[in-house]
Amino acid sequence: MSNYDIKDTSLAEGGRRRIEWAEREMPVLRMIRERFQKERPLEGIRLSACLHVTTETANLARTLHDGGADLVLTASNPLSTQDDVAAALVSQFEIPTFAIKGEDNVTYYKHISAALDHKPHVTMDDGADLVSTIHKDRRELLPSIIGGTEETTTGVIRLRAMAADGMLEFPVIAVNDALTKHLFDNRYGTGQSTVDGIIRATNILLAGRNFVVAGYGWCGRGLASRARGMGALVIVTEVDPLKALEAVMDGYQVMPMEKAAQIGDIFCTLTGDINVVDKHHFEVMKDGAIVANSGHFNVEINIPALKALSKGEPKLVRQFVEQYETKDGRKINILGEGRLINLAAAEGHPASVMDMSFANQALAAEYMVKNADKLEKKVYSVPAEIDAEIARIKLSAMGVKIDELTAEQVKYLNSWEEGT
Repeated sequence: MSNYDIKDTSLAEGGRRRIEWAEREMPVLRMIRERFQKERPLEGIRLSACLHVTTETANLARTLHDGGADLVLTASNPLSTQDDVAAALVSQFEIPTFAIKGEDNVTYYKHISAALDHKPHVTMDDGADLVSTIHKDRRELLPSIIGGTEETTTGVIRLRAMAADGMLEFPVIAVNDALTKHLFDNRYGTGQSTVDGIIRATNILLAGRNFVVAGYGWCGRGLASRARGMGALVIVTEVDPLKALEAVMDGYQVMPMEKAAQIGDIFCTLTGDINVVDKHHFEVMKDGAIVANSGHFNVEINIPALKALSKGEPKLVRQFVEQYETKDGRKINILGEGRLINLAAAEGHPASVMDMSFANQALAAEYMVKNADKLEKKVYSVPAEIDAEIARIKLSAMGVKIDELTAEQVKYLNSWEEGT
């Protein structure tokens, strides 16, 4: 196979072993793959996927491939690729892959273009870069596209904005909206993997530090919980009054970022918005402050503003830690170039939680192929029956049993005659 661009094919054997290790923690996706091998629901479908190239993604790619999809995979972030996994996908599983850890912006978009040269019928995004590139630069592809799926909060925000402006040209299923995705992946996965990335990058003790969590969505909730569990003194910043109130009731300090910037030791943004940590925040930060991002794009931290406040170029003081010295002599440390720290410096979410997220992706792709002619040009949630089935399979794989309603209970819940 010649249609690929990866770092080194000799890394393939190590990548295959890690992919197989992750598979052991992904029983839901494994069951779906077994069915897909028999039924081939994606037969004849060209599918371009723009996802983090990790061991868990590799098992999704295998599932789609075994389901009949003619698949091409590209990275959804320049720092999130695991090069040994990319090598295994090409050499061991014959899945065309375009991804190199640390690739520059030009290469990143060259890889996006390569995935779109596949002329997909279905897109699978993590951040909506395929969809946005198609709509801006590759509109000749639109007639053959039947629909797409989107993995993450940031991508769903972008797609809903497109739909609201009447610009979205094909239906997209918001996999992120599935309860078995965001309640688990965003909360437990992001919470654990973000702490993992920060610790791997810095090797600092969290206990006793002021840890500022910007944004109290599901990802922020997860990170705040895990940071507190490791002894950090957690501060939450928010713009949504309901989420801010929830953070207060959950026992966290809540304050504006401008105030938190003066006392924080560690900062992490998880909002999906721009310039959450901005120039005026950097101006009042402590010497030695650590700033990270676990949102999809690196725009949450205004790094150009920090550069303008600094003298000279930043120093790489540890792998994934760039230290900026401000003109007044303070040192501020940016982790992972402001990109997703859980993937830049660590391995991303544990396989057991991505099992549900990628089960949603596989089943959403199948649903799109079967129902595209009935769907309008807008963003759809994952059907409730898919969500419930994934939860049922996951519980079964974990050896957990639950009660079932009796006929009497079903009748009661569907009636209005009986009361107190």
